[in-house]
Amino acid sequence: MLTGEYSANLTKLKDTLRSDESFDLVQRNLIINSRKAALFFIDGFIKDDIIEKILEFFYKNLTEENFKSARYFSQSAVPYVEVETSDDIKKICTNVLSGFAALLVEGFDRVILLDTRTYPQRDTAEPENDKVLMGSHDGFVEALVLNTALIRRRIRTPDLTIKSFQVGSQSQTDIALVYMESKVDKKFLKQLVARINAIKVPSLTMNQQSLIEALYKHKWYNPFPKVKHTERPDTAASAVLEGNIIILVDNAPNALLLPTSIFDILEEADDYYFSPIVGTYLKLARYLITIVTVFITPVWLLALQNPEYVPQIFRFVLLDEVQNVPVFWQLLIMEIAIDGLRLASLNTPNSLTTPLSIIGAIALSEFAVESGWLCMESILYMALVTVANYTQPNYELGYSLKFCRVLLLVLTYAFNLWGFIAAFIINLLFLCLNRTLSNKSYLYPLIPFNANAFLRKIVRLRSR
Repeated sequence: MLTGEYSANLTKLKDTLRSDESFDLVQRNLIINSRKAALFFIDGFIKDDIIEKILEFFYKNLTEENFKSARYFSQSAVPYVEVETSDDIKKICTNVLSGFAALLVEGFDRVILLDTRTYPQRDTAEPENDKVLMGSHDGFVEALVLNTALIRRRIRTPDLTIKSFQVGSQSQTDIALVYMESKVDKKFLKQLVARINAIKVPSLTMNQQSLIEALYKHKWYNPFPKVKHTERPDTAASAVLEGNIIILVDNAPNALLLPTSIFDILEEADDYYFSPIVGTYLKLARYLITIVTVFITPVWLLALQNPEYVPQIFRFVLLDEVQNVPVFWQLLIMEIAIDGLRLASLNTPNSLTTPLSIIGAIALSEFAVESGWLCMESILYMALVTVANYTQPNYELGYSLKFCRVLLLVLTYAFNLWGFIAAFIINLLFLCLNRTLSNKSYLYPLIPFNANAFLRKIVRLRSR
């Protein structure tokens, strides 16, 4: 706690902030109306022009009357909107390191905190991984305040509530819960707030992923995503209006939607920007294609292992020639090779992306077939799976489906039909036993069944 002794207060702040050790933590000594003062701030986090105008006001317009107390000074002598006072050393230092400017004045037992911060950031633009054919083309950025403003712009009601928290004993990362007071599940909100307050970690190193792992510590073996990510403010605002809770994390250009189910994750904004009949078609097509990506290669492998069960009309899927490499290993090799190409494309300069794609396509098609490693049918089905994975927007869900598909392949190859059935049951258990952060079913509204809610998830109905 601070006292009325200026020298002691100055020493406490300098020692706690370690301002002499960091070149970007600036201490600006001032004389305001014959009183000593010190301004602490992070170079690069403050708006220089605003600080200059505030200091100019201090030098020209203050009288002794303004110095009754720190609170009175902040009310009568600080020509700025976002101002508060504090005598808590820890709070003062955290705010300074977050971008506030802290003004210590001789004779005051409190510090005046000025929220003049600004962060280096990119302009808001359409997300690369969450594009739409119609609708708005803005997206979240890495600044928390701007992200909350993008939601406020779409929901203009006092019922919209945004609560802030700080997580991480060292990082003190800002996070915000966004919800509608009249629609949110109060019990779930209370549980979520308690979980956030109970988090004991040094920092959120990987932003939202670190937060999810801190909130959801159990069932790490289940591959299906526990929350839905979105980089679109319109999607986040729509979820809030439906009664969901949005979590925004500073330095993360997307939002977490809670609670969520497999049906929520499979939705995308284009479903609602088109007319109901088109939106319904897009939904149903995405569900069907998602199922196909999981089962097409395991079912084909099962057919090759049991050709006597294949109907005459589908016997064209069988192979006429003996393969140098068993089909199972071909499919497994391509599963890994496609991921290798995907990772390579992420780390390839833009100017080389197209040549790399061409080389990869040739290597996995013509050359691979001629060399005897792969057959054309394997390449065809894996190409279909790879392209079809992009029909759903969630990258994490894509890998969850991949793990399910590989499990089906392995058990089918090892135990034939019974292996296929066992893998199907295991994958179904992964879905059924996965729980959301609200401890509700991951398959809701299918399990437990809610006819009206299920209809709205499957069919695009007219907006209410």
